[in-house]
Amino acid sequence: MTTEAITPEQISKHYSASMDSVNLITAGKPEGMSAEDWADCLSRNKEHLKIMLAKDYWTTEDLTPFQVASA
Repeated sequence: MTTEAITPEQISKHYSASMDSVNLITAGKPEGMSAEDWADCLSRNKEHLKIMLAKDYWTTEDLTPFQVASA
């Protein structure tokens, strides 16, 4: 997979957005959210992490949280 040139700042933003997904997943279902909505939220965020794990622009970032949360 090849990508256009990406800056370190862009990589940082992608990492931060991915960590938002990790944090959402690990926090668990918010109070008041239906089980159906939570399942959809989990699915979308796990898919986001899988897409991000497939990117080839990562350098020294720790992708372990992405791998754990997307499993």
